[in-house]
Amino acid sequence: MWIVAALMTMFCFGISNMIFKITSGKGLSKVHLQFTFYLAAFLIMLFYGVVVEFSPFNALTIILGATIGILNANGNIQMSKAFEKGPASITSPLISTNTIIPLLSAALIFHEHITLLQWIGIIVMLSSAAIIQYVPSNNIQIDYKPWLYHILLSIGSFGILGILMKTSSNLHIDSVNILVSMYGGGAVYLFINSFIIKEKWQRTEFALGTMIGCISVVGYSSYFFALKTGVASIVFPIVSLSCLVVVLGSCLLFKERLKSYQIIGILTAVAGIVLTKI
Repeated sequence: MWIVAALMTMFCFGISNMIFKITSGKGLSKVHLQFTFYLAAFLIMLFYGVVVEFSPFNALTIILGATIGILNANGNIQMSKAFEKGPASITSPLISTNTIIPLLSAALIFHEHITLLQWIGIIVMLSSAAIIQYVPSNNIQIDYKPWLYHILLSIGSFGILGILMKTSSNLHIDSVNILVSMYGGGAVYLFINSFIIKEKWQRTEFALGTMIGCISVVGYSSYFFALKTGVASIVFPIVSLSCLVVVLGSCLLFKERLKSYQIIGILTAVAGIVLTKI
């Protein structure tokens, strides 16, 4: 069941990224979109928590959840800034390597046992994620130092986020409490950022942000379930394959054609998932 939850997370994250891709260049604020989806997700989880009755909150849960929310928001912001400084064809695969950080922590810090076949499957999935996202560019223009700076910040944010999520699962903290703290902390962080950037608010941002918030709730709920009941070293690479949704969505919506190496990447990604289940 946890493998299904990991795949659900992959689809939800992919759909959210697809929405961000569709709205790029439309004059919408990425910070406003994220704030709206954090706020919507916070209200949804708060309502759900009241209905099912919250487990007791403590300082660790609030701090851990808020930190996860801030890291996720910052990772998205830094990724967006990196796209402005260099080509997405190189930026996306580099940022996707953040999976290595929680992956290694699951094996080294949390002492998860991984078989040789599963390691092969994990490596295949990570390689497939990079291959699928890669788009050759003949005229590469990079503002190198700022580009690399934003990439490193994004990798660090997403990587540490994964470790903290696994930590919360190991501490058996109620996922509803963590999600409420996560979305609440992220919303406060983004609200402060909105005053710093001073961009004009638009109605479309609220509509799209609310939609992404609903998708995010499903995605992160599935993520925590997968980490609590499954093998984190396998969950993280599966989630990193969210680029599959973006690639296939681009083919359907923008009539983009799959390159031969992308088809190979999709097939090897599926093979990697199969190997991790053997």
